[in-house]
Amino acid sequence: MVGPQYDFLVNPLGVVRSTFEKAIASGSDPTSFDAKDWGATDLFSHFLFDQPGLSRVPVLTPATLRWVQPNTLVRFRGMVQDMIGNELYVGAYKDGSVWRTNKFMDVAQFPMGTADMRIWERRLLYCVPVPGQNAWTEISTEAVTNQYMDWTFQEREKRRRADDESDECKDMHVSADMAQGSPDTKRMKEDEHPSLATPSQGALPECSNSGMNMVPGYDGNSLPCLVKIYDSPESDIKLNDVFEFVGVLASNVEPHVDSKDSEFADDFCEDPLQHFPANKVPRLHCFIHRKLAVSDFLQHNTIMEPKSHLIKEIREALLRHLTSVLGNDAVAAHFMLLHLLSRVHARADPLAVGKLSLNLTCFSKETMSAFGNLLIPAVKNLLPFTHYIPLTVEYLNTTALAPRKDYDTNRLVTGVLQLAEGTHIIVDETKLEAGALNSAGVENARLLKNLMEFQKLEYDFKYYKMEMATDVQLLVMSEGKSNILPADVVVPFQPSAVNATETVVGEALDAWRWYLATIRQLPHSIESEMQKVVENDLVAARQADRTLKPQDLSRWLTMGRLMSLSFGETSLSPEHWQMVKELERLRSERLK
Repeated sequence: MVGPQYDFLVNPLGVVRSTFEKAIASGSDPTSFDAKDWGATDLFSHFLFDQPGLSRVPVLTPATLRWVQPNTLVRFRGMVQDMIGNELYVGAYKDGSVWRTNKFMDVAQFPMGTADMRIWERRLLYCVPVPGQNAWTEISTEAVTNQYMDWTFQEREKRRRADDESDECKDMHVSADMAQGSPDTKRMKEDEHPSLATPSQGALPECSNSGMNMVPGYDGNSLPCLVKIYDSPESDIKLNDVFEFVGVLASNVEPHVDSKDSEFADDFCEDPLQHFPANKVPRLHCFIHRKLAVSDFLQHNTIMEPKSHLIKEIREALLRHLTSVLGNDAVAAHFMLLHLLSRVHARADPLAVGKLSLNLTCFSKETMSAFGNLLIPAVKNLLPFTHYIPLTVEYLNTTALAPRKDYDTNRLVTGVLQLAEGTHIIVDETKLEAGALNSAGVENARLLKNLMEFQKLEYDFKYYKMEMATDVQLLVMSEGKSNILPADVVVPFQPSAVNATETVVGEALDAWRWYLATIRQLPHSIESEMQKVVENDLVAARQADRTLKPQDLSRWLTMGRLMSLSFGETSLSPEHWQMVKELERLRSERLK
């Protein structure tokens, strides 16, 4: 299907132009290309996933940005933090009698005033590294770096030999595609790619990072990316989704518009990206995008069938690990396991069905120092995305938790709680001391409470507020039952020993990570016979204890589902239902 004439990695725009020219030569009408491409995307899809070539494509990070070249194929993994809107551009135009295209490019190479041209549209997404992404999920770039350096060296040698031998014998990567003679392509021929790490001629001057709207805790090493999406329905991508984008890395040179063409520029080239300088925010013209699940961030994601005997072995080992971390408190460890497996699997407004937030009580500052310092890194080692909130009066009064719309820049300014699906949040309430909350603090407390109860977060659009559905796990550690964050389950913490930090081998960690990522996604049902058993037990429990609320009975059902799933089973059994009732009995005794 793919001939050797295509160099997808070094010269992706050559593939675009070549396939465009072939489509035009075959009689295709360029006016039909606005809604779909002319076959270039199919070629990239085949190269990336069928050959496969995805592992050979550099991942855009602060480290790789120092050496990766403009107009080459790259990929970026991140969360959609803001949707900037749509951008009009000249997609196709006639150069004399020949149709050419500017698709997947920032700089339009067409003579101004051309009458025969087609205005197309693309979507603009501002993407950031996933907030709270842990280091163990990052893709190693060493092998790809070495390959890329080899390819770059080989390309340069080819081009030097070709230039020495004859002007007519040009390397196949530049001959057909560089015929347009644009400044960018001339630099490619002369091996004068501007490095994105060093601003080239025409780049914007250095500017501060203030207002760059990075992820919470931005330290200057995180890399945002402006992604331009083509030929994709808006419903495919939502705010806060995590995606991998593969496409062309644009040059950091800003497009230049002559003053004499200012009227045209006002009509078509008004830049909505003035707050995203290209030398600070790289721009990627996307060919392929795919939504990522938690399992896609596992570095050693061995494909294993969720067979019951294997699941039970992994479950037992993970439960032993959690019990050790929690000072031999087996009850707390069991609830912790169910909590880590929970997710929102359905919504019946205002309820988020499937969540299981957890409040571990009886934590003092000393207990937190002893066990919190074990539990927090243990969770970080198990889950791809985690976030720690030290809850203090000052934190509540000064921190921006919810995103807000800035109409001066027309951007969504992120907040701490703008997080990806599957993020785990640990709230340390032991740091909370007496103090007065200001209006911002009261609002932040309400936002946290709403997030825990309903898995929704309010976005502030100044003139109105909009609730966005979330799916995050919340664990609160506090001295007594939290009054700010009403968790689904309150478990008094009763450790019996402070265990030494155990060394976990890589194979065990890989298995636990796979287990938590896989089990959470399994379907679950309750058979009709088991439904009757559950109903009878719930009625009997309500008769014995009139203080039980409907949400307590709903929580039992959630725990039954999670208990079955923890063993790799997709339907509730009498044995696992009995385990849930026993856990509840032990918890109730502690509460008394």
